[in-house]
Amino acid sequence: MSEGVFYFDCLSEQDTQKLAQKISLIAERGDVFALYGTLGAGKSVFARAFIQNLTKAQEVPSPTFTLVQSYQAQRFDIYHFDLYRLKSEEEIWELNIEEAMYQNVSLIEWPEKMKGYLPSDVFKIFISTKADGSRQIKFETISEEKKERLKTIKRG
Repeated sequence: MSEGVFYFDCLSEQDTQKLAQKISLIAERGDVFALYGTLGAGKSVFARAFIQNLTKAQEVPSPTFTLVQSYQAQRFDIYHFDLYRLKSEEEIWELNIEEAMYQNVSLIEWPEKMKGYLPSDVFKIFISTKADGSRQIKFETISEEKKERLKTIKRG
């Protein structure tokens, strides 16, 4: 494990949900969680469990068509973006993404659609599916403070 890179193996969808719930507990205002992975990898499963753990939301639909959904948590609002349908990276400004990223907590599916507009100081989450159906979830961050928060999850 190189510094700033953390791996978690999830044998089931429930494991992915439990990891997302743990990650939600270390979230702070201004955090951006960039979720990478192919269609069906588990990005929405992760986002849904994260959001439901911090809010009273029973239903957390994927924002594939609306592009963004917001939820009120106790300490901040959570913005869930699905950028899959964006035609150009400039379209993100129509979603008020800047306010979400700097004043609240953002979960961004398909962050590669933002290209250079994605801040560098984010939690990058790469979800990959293995042949047996399990998932490996890799976290990367350049922030020393965020690395410390991830270490608490890895230890726990």
